[in-house]
Amino acid sequence: MSALALDPTAAAVLDAMPCYPVPPSGGSPVIDALRTARAGQGLAIGRTGVMLILRRPWLELDVPITPPIEAYLPYGNAGEPRADLRCGLIPHEYRSRILEHFRAALPNEAAAFVIWNEATSAFALEFPAIDEATPSRLVYRPPSLPHDCHVVCDLHSHGRSRAFFSATDDADDAHTTKISIVFGRIDHADGPVMAARLCAGGMFLPLPRSPFAGDHDAA
Repeated sequence: MSALALDPTAAAVLDAMPCYPVPPSGGSPVIDALRTARAGQGLAIGRTGVMLILRRPWLELDVPITPPIEAYLPYGNAGEPRADLRCGLIPHEYRSRILEHFRAALPNEAAAFVIWNEATSAFALEFPAIDEATPSRLVYRPPSLPHDCHVVCDLHSHGRSRAFFSATDDADDAHTTKISIVFGRIDHADGPVMAARLCAGGMFLPLPRSPFAGDHDAA
């Protein structure tokens, strides 16, 4: 079979994000292998559209990135969307500890990371080094982690302001795979508010529910 690209760098890029047609009947060993991989990503092209299949040790994500293709394709169904946490839901106590930390930092903004250890299946909480913190600005450094530990959630507060994702947040999150969460109105009488999204494949995807055990909805 001829190569898709002659340039080695271009070939490496295509290999990092392969593209597979879905067979009209029967299974596809290569797509099945991608769906069961520890980590990887690729595109499945079916008559129902193009599906991004992304795997991380803590995440299984299948998300359509195009509508159904109008042109005739002799391909099968690309599959149903899914977003499952391989690591499981984050213990609710971590949410409480994070909010305590954010309240203690008022009136300034603050940050936290939820880490998952692939080898032990244990969660951990890390509060990063802060370079600058004010009521409207926060500069912090992501943690340096060993190979078997992964950032699941990147969280920061907006102090007494509302919860939203700023243009700075969009730039920071654009090329990462993680759950991004902003808490606002930290000391509000009715409790804090939360904005959450899944960052994956250069997209910002809504969460179907909160990643914390015991919560019911994602804002």
